[in-house]
Amino acid sequence: MSVNNAPHRADHVGSLLRPPAVHEARHKFFHDKSISREELTAIEDEAIIELVKLQESVGLKVVTDGEQRRSFWHYDFMGGLDGFDLEEREDGVQFHGVKLRPIFPAINGRLDFPDDHPMLEHFKYLAKHTNVQPKISIPGPSCCHFRTAKADIHPKEYADLDVLFADLARTYAKAVKAFYDVGCRYLQMDDIFFAYLCDPKHRAAKAAEGTDPDWLIDRYAWTMHEAIKDRPADMKIGMHLCRGNFKSTWAAEGAYDPAADAVFNKTGVDIYFMEYDSERAGGLSPLRLLPKGNKRVHPGFITTKVGDLENIDDLRRKFDEASKFADLDQLGIAPQCGFSSTEEGNNITADDQKRKLELVVKTAEAIWGEA
Repeated sequence: MSVNNAPHRADHVGSLLRPPAVHEARHKFFHDKSISREELTAIEDEAIIELVKLQESVGLKVVTDGEQRRSFWHYDFMGGLDGFDLEEREDGVQFHGVKLRPIFPAINGRLDFPDDHPMLEHFKYLAKHTNVQPKISIPGPSCCHFRTAKADIHPKEYADLDVLFADLARTYAKAVKAFYDVGCRYLQMDDIFFAYLCDPKHRAAKAAEGTDPDWLIDRYAWTMHEAIKDRPADMKIGMHLCRGNFKSTWAAEGAYDPAADAVFNKTGVDIYFMEYDSERAGGLSPLRLLPKGNKRVHPGFITTKVGDLENIDDLRRKFDEASKFADLDQLGIAPQCGFSSTEEGNNITADDQKRKLELVVKTAEAIWGEA
């Protein structure tokens, strides 16, 4: 059974840079076909153990496996669902000045969560190698819709989006229960597309498809709520929101205002990781919609996109500003996103990553007296 003391003052989104040995082994396995799956797993295992030690050494009370076994933060999980397939094509998704690798999800059958989803074993391995709280991050249910083109959703039943969202809610409810049953007490869902739907260009694109973006925000919130509403009382659910993270680039911009009420008051989520490292995220006033109580927000004032280290006094001032809109006791600190949302990683060094994680802990200790 995992340690259960979330929420923490100091946390991080989940992904960590892949060490050279992992990059090399994945290339040998997936491209050169020169090593076995068992050899790849052994190298990933060792990297995870070392990254857990890193996280614990800087003072974090919650750790992840750094997503070392994944190629993408989202597609690996989605590809493990019944009804989902990942298809390689000619042209990738456009980010700011760079394109993602050309892997596309397709829904070819009714969705379900299989009992043998590989990430259950991923969590179990992590939990076995830490004395603090293990956390796993998976893509939220909105990702399965937003990231799948309308033409790639093939079951006739899913022409009715209410049917699709109902199946997503059921599928994710099974996932929540399955993770709980293997000992997970802190599950994070990266539901970044709430933030994308605050971007005028993405909103216009959905409207051009015939979908009202505000209706979609509401349905995404409903789907999340339905997926997690029956979780046991000792299981915490986190949600990460950002505007894209691939090789230090981004794909969306816009303040949280269109989605803040749905995110805070309709999803049922306990802990929020919110990107706040650039003007693209807008102001802090949406935090005023956070209900009083036990919910926790981690404003991401510390960036993972560049290695330059933030100043702790500047961070204090930002929290002073944030506390005008939300009770300081309901806030914590985490970087704005993962360090390696895909296996390529952001354009920073392993030393940069460590210094950022150390700063997260130091900031939490300076403001709240604890991590």
